[in-house]
Amino acid sequence: MIERRISLSLSNLFLVLLAAFVLLLCWQLRSLIVILMIAVIIASTLAPVVESVESAKIPRWLAVLLVYLGIIVVITGVSLLLGPTIITQIQRLQEKLPGYLEVLRIEIRNLMTRFGVTEPDALNGLNQLFDIQTLTNWGLQISQQLLIRTRGILGGVLTLLGGVLNLILALLLSGYMLSGSDKLIKGLVSLFPQPWDERLAAQISPMSQRMGGYIQGRLLVSFILGVAITIGLRFLGISEFALGLGTIAGITNLIPFFGPVLGSIPALIVAVVQGGWTFLWVLLLFVIVQNVETYVLDPLLVGSSVKVPPLYQLLAVLSGVQLLGILGALILPPWVAGIGVLLENLYLEPKLLAEQKQSLEQEIMNYEV
Repeated sequence: MIERRISLSLSNLFLVLLAAFVLLLCWQLRSLIVILMIAVIIASTLAPVVESVESAKIPRWLAVLLVYLGIIVVITGVSLLLGPTIITQIQRLQEKLPGYLEVLRIEIRNLMTRFGVTEPDALNGLNQLFDIQTLTNWGLQISQQLLIRTRGILGGVLTLLGGVLNLILALLLSGYMLSGSDKLIKGLVSLFPQPWDERLAAQISPMSQRMGGYIQGRLLVSFILGVAITIGLRFLGISEFALGLGTIAGITNLIPFFGPVLGSIPALIVAVVQGGWTFLWVLLLFVIVQNVETYVLDPLLVGSSVKVPPLYQLLAVLSGVQLLGILGALILPPWVAGIGVLLENLYLEPKLLAEQKQSLEQEIMNYEV
């Protein structure tokens, strides 16, 4: 009995030390883990396209190469066609932003005076709120915090060159995953004992479909919203910044929950300066677009593939921001969707089947009695 207790204690100690070593190793390799997470998301997103090209009796490695070349050509073409206009509009918006904020401050001050709010403290607070220096300092502080979190995760690579190299590495890894996915999966699952190796191998495809479906849906929804907002702003008379503001709204919409609100702020500031009913029309435009996204596009293009409750998606976004900054808000939700597949297929469904079997056996026993 004593020997058995000693052996159990030693085995438990070994497991604790092994777990501590694995956690320490993951922390030291955190930048590589993030790149691997991004590579898996890219591979999951492009897998259906590669399979479609491969179905034309093209070797898989060549299908992967053709898909990546096609994406590069499309991105380059769109950048050359629309990039200069978008950059010019955003730069012009940055130059006029201090004047727009001053107009907004005056409008709100007049509105407060009209409603009888004339306390000096309230007016001074309003002046500080729309002071360009205050806003700049606040933005720099938030950016600094996000960069500090991102720097801790990405191993200190904050320069543009470092970000490009990380992206290229993620693309190369995703290409390798796509071209040699079968061998890679077999090698990974072989590390687990039976029958877990077969069970985990069966979950790779549904996990990839759900993660890829999430990203595909978000990209498509963001593209549709960006185009709709650009057209709507042009129709409402804000053609000077329509394409730039639509691009900002489309990109920020990639971040669930908070992105649409962030994307609407620049357009609403410009609308206030336009005067008249423009602000209300622009606000109505964003409300309509947001409701179409929430009740039509998201359930149709994203919700059907994610199958994750909104609360869990919100927690994933908040956790991603805390851990990785803006990058985490983008890459953590699809991983939560993928992990949800494992939870459903390896725990919830077997648990439900076991409960149904036990209930059936109990009913048979009661019937026999």
